[in-house]
Parts: sequence; structure tokens; C-alpha cells
Amino acid sequence: MITSNILALSWRKAVQFLLLFAFAGLASAQASKEDDRPVVEETKQVAKQAIDPKLPSFFIVSDSTARSDAPMRGWADEIAPYFDLSKINVINRAIGGRSSRTYIQEGRWDKVLGEMKTGDFVLVQFGHNDVGPLDVKGKFRGSIRSAGEETENITKPDGSVEVVHSYGWYLKKYIQDARAKGISVILATPVPHKEWANDFAEHRKLASAVAKETQVPLIDVTAITGKTYDVLGKEKVETLFSDQRTHTNIAGAKINAESVVAGIKGLSKNGLNNYLSLKAGVISPQAE
Repeated sequence: MITSNILALSWRKAVQFLLLFAFAGLASAQASKEDDRPVVEETKQVAKQAIDPKLPSFFIVSDSTARSDAPMRGWADEIAPYFDLSKINVINRAIGGRSSRTYIQEGRWDKVLGEMKTGDFVLVQFGHNDVGPLDVKGKFRGSIRSAGEETENITKPDGSVEVVHSYGWYLKKYIQDARAKGISVILATPVPHKEWANDFAEHRKLASAVAKETQVPLIDVTAITGKTYDVLGKEKVETLFSDQRTHTNIAGAKINAESVVAGIKGLSKNGLNNYLSLKAGVISPQAE
């Protein structure tokens, strides 16, 4: 009798252990689907000023895929050598954890607008943080998946209410505000994840629709880098990332930077081409 009770107890413990192990494995698998995308504190990043304020400037407005700290590396941290810095300033104003919505909502866009002058250029690239829910589940940074005028009221933890707009609406605001100051705007689709096939299909369509509506040039960075990844193959692409699937290392950042340059070279009637360096000369244009 005692022996049978011991065996029954041992069996229950074994089952409990197996269940806990299974649940832990499931949780781990779910967690690995997405990389942590912390909201970077601005005080931890040094905002570089224009080297020569008399020159035109090329501003990059984006998220952590364009600007990151080691071991991660953003593409915009690698793009300056492709420009003749005696003719133009390259200023990276990307910051981690932001979406098309929060970059505006936090007042960052107004701040960058204040830095820019007539004749400058700005590249706007968002998407990685726009894809999540609009509320706390998405860290209050998701945008409505549309290019229309839809809105949704979201209540914040402090009780305030934010009117959330569509991804397309936010892109149009960047364009309208920049144009009002005589600044040339380029839209760019997000850099792809490690699993690049058909990545950001919905947001690429929305960005393309906005570009056509506003007659603004668009660089499909997702597609351009994706073509490079197709050639490199899965094993090589694995070596280009510093986390599970989102943020590149230096080698990966350089590939994305070259994709942006290829896109710039492929744009028609785009004055930014006039400021490329000899280093950019070896990169083949990718048509819009």
C-alpha cells in the first residue's frame, strides 16, 4: 500500500514536471517570435549637429533599425560615407522604439522641423513599431493599418485620451509639414526582418499609396535588401543580425545602407543624387 502511494505520488510529480517543461518551452517559443524593442531614452543618445550649417542637410527620421547601439547597428549610422560631406551634412535623427505615430506625438518631429531649412532633404522610414496594437499591448505606438482618415481614441494610463490616426495619415503629415518649409521628402519602406520573404507587405502597399497620392519618391528598402538576401541565402543572412530577427549588426547595417543608396540613385528628379560620393558610384541604381 505504501509502495503504491509512493509510486502514485512520483507519477504525479513527473506529470507536473513535464507540463511545466512544456509550458516553459511554449512561452520561450512565443517570446522568440519578436525581439525586444525598448523605447530608447533620448538622453542616452548624442544628437549630432550639422557640421556646416551653411550646407544643405540630409535628415533621417526613423527607428532603431536606422540607429542603434552596439552590438546592434542601424543603417543610417553607416550611410554618411556614401555622401560628399564637403557638400552636404548627413544627420541621423532616428531613435529606437518609435513609430510614425509616436515620433510625432512625442514632439520629435516638430523638433527636427525646427532644425531643417529650405533646400534640405528628409527621409522618413517607419513600420517596425507601427504594426502592433494601438493601446498598452503595443506600448501605445501602433497606428491604424490604413492610408485613410480613420481615427480611434485611446485612453492612456494617466487618463488622457489620444486620437490615433492611420499609418498613411502620419506619413502624409511628415510630407505636408516638410514641404511647407521647402524640404524635399523621400519615403522609405522598413528594412526587412531575417525572414524577409513578403515582409511588411501591407505597410509597403500603404506607403506606396501615400507616395503616389502625394507625388513623393518612395524607396522600397524592404524589396531591395530582400533581393540581396535572396542572393546571399539563409545561412549568410543569419550572420547579419545581432538579435533574433530584427536588428542588424554592422555588416547587416551596411547592406541596408547600400539599399537606401541604390534606391536614391534610382529615383528620378531627385536632387539628393547630386551629393553622393565616389563610394556610392559602385552601387547600381534600383528603380522606383
